[in-house]
Amino acid sequence: MNAPTELDHMEVLRIQLAVLRRQHRDLDDAIAALQGAPAPDQLGLRRLKKQKLRLKDEIARIEDILTPDIIA
Repeated sequence: MNAPTELDHMEVLRIQLAVLRRQHRDLDDAIAALQGAPAPDQLGLRRLKKQKLRLKDEIARIEDILTPDIIA
């Protein structure tokens, strides 16, 4: 009975990973747009970059869970 639950959990993680990757790309676009402004908001840029780093860490954490350890 644990197999379907485990598969469901892994599928949820895959969906969550796709959402986080999309948000990461959106932040890339927002940062690029803000940097292209005549007088970029430095505080806003810093906040967006920190948010992007948090997303990157969360993406890496989920990828580690989804990628099985293979011992050679």
